[in-house]
Amino acid sequence: MALNNFLFAQCACYFLAFLFSFVVVVPLSENGHDFRGRCLLFTEGMWLSANLTVQERERFTVQEWGPPAACRFSLLASLLSLLLAAAHAWRTLFFLCKGHEGSFFSAFLNLLVSAFVVFLVFIASTIVSVGFTMWCDTITEKGTVPHSCEELQDIDLELGVDNSAFYDQFAIAQVQFRTPGWPLKALAGRGWPEDASPGQEPSKGAGHGWA
Repeated sequence: MALNNFLFAQCACYFLAFLFSFVVVVPLSENGHDFRGRCLLFTEGMWLSANLTVQERERFTVQEWGPPAACRFSLLASLLSLLLAAAHAWRTLFFLCKGHEGSFFSAFLNLLVSAFVVFLVFIASTIVSVGFTMWCDTITEKGTVPHSCEELQDIDLELGVDNSAFYDQFAIAQVQFRTPGWPLKALAGRGWPEDASPGQEPSKGAGHGWA
């Protein structure tokens, strides 16, 4: 019973990780398509006018687009999380349905993989958060423009890209990056119940240590 409960918890965590990763991959992919491969993160630019309102400004000009590696790394980290979560969810569900048990080595390896994915997702979320903040500070001139970053997505910035959804896309990505899918899996990935045979209780004290 303890084994089944633990495997069910693992499967639920992997499913959450898959779901959250999917919700990150979709908006990041759409933004890459909308911006024609240009990276919005860390982009530098300015409004070419001394006037004080957006309507009287000539146009927003990009001085330097953000490094493509920033957007690619965030997307690849999400894709890796998505694929690993799907693979582990299927494996855990198989164990749960068939009553199989894993080895101590496989449980320890799962913990290492989960911790590594948490590390990658943390870096990607930091890149997205900091890079997007810099972009919003740039196009709003740190709040001096009479429009918010969200409102500016409804204005054609005349950059040769589709900027009609950039705020929604990165707002969704940032929220989902902060969800506890993989962190929960890393916490649940101790693996000790997998070393117990089906129908047997884990050894004494095993439930209180990390594999």
